[in-house]
Amino acid sequence: MKVYALTEGSYSVDSSKKFIPFNPETDNPKDRPASLFIYVQPFLVEIAGKLILLDTGLGYKNEAGKLIIHENIRKAGYDPDDVNMVLMSHLHFDHAAGMVYENDGKWQLSFPHAEYVINRDEWETAYSGESASYHTDIFDIVQRSGSIRFIEGDGALTDEISYEVTGGHCKYHQVFLLNENGDKAFYGADILPEPEQLLRKFKAKYDYDGARSLELRSHYGKLAAQENWLCLFYHAKSGALGRVEEIDGSFKIKKV
Repeated sequence: MKVYALTEGSYSVDSSKKFIPFNPETDNPKDRPASLFIYVQPFLVEIAGKLILLDTGLGYKNEAGKLIIHENIRKAGYDPDDVNMVLMSHLHFDHAAGMVYENDGKWQLSFPHAEYVINRDEWETAYSGESASYHTDIFDIVQRSGSIRFIEGDGALTDEISYEVTGGHCKYHQVFLLNENGDKAFYGADILPEPEQLLRKFKAKYDYDGARSLELRSHYGKLAAQENWLCLFYHAKSGALGRVEEIDGSFKIKKV
C-alpha cells in the first residue's frame, strides 16, 4: 500500500462558509476575525492494484488554471484519469467541492473513470437545505454522471476497504479502514482531522455532536495504537501521516 497526502494549502473560513486562501507567512489572522484557519489535504492510496482517492478537497485551481488536486496526483506519479474509486467521508464543501470542476465553460467530473462512493443518508441530508456547508449544485453534476455508488451503515467495499458510519462531525459522517496484508491505514476525516485532537480533549463547536466526536477520537486513537494503524489527518498543519502510541492513558503521534 502506498499513501500520498495531496496538500491543497491553508485557508480561513468564517460564518459565510467561504474558504479563502491564507498564507501563514504573509497573511495576518487578525485581518480575518471570527475565522477558523485550516489546512486541506485529500489522500491518494494505491492498494491491491486500485487507485483510491479519499475525499476531493476544495477543487481550487493553481495560477496556471489547473486543478491543484490533479497536479498533486501527477506529482505523486499517477494520472488523475486512473483513479478507480473516490471515497467520500461526508459532503461538506471543503471535502466534496473537488468532485467536479469547470473546463472550457462546462462542468464535469474531476475523476471521470472513478466510482464515487457516498453514504445515502448523508446525500439526502445534504439536499434537506439545513446547512450552508452543502453545495447541492455540485452534487447535481455528480448525480447526472451516473457514477455514484450509494452505501449505508457499516460494511466493506472490497476485501481491503471497509467503512463505518460514525456521526459526530455531521449526522452521517463515515470513516474508512484500508488493509492490505495486515498493513492498515485509517482515514478518520473530520472525526480525527488533526493529530492535535488526540493530544488534547475538547468538544468542537463545529461538530454536529461534539460529545460523540470526542468519544470517537479516543476510540479510534486506542485502536490505532493497538493495531499500529497509519492515520491520515485531513486538516493537519504538519504531519499529515502518523502513527499513534498510547502511554499511560495519553496519546503520542509519530510523524511518518
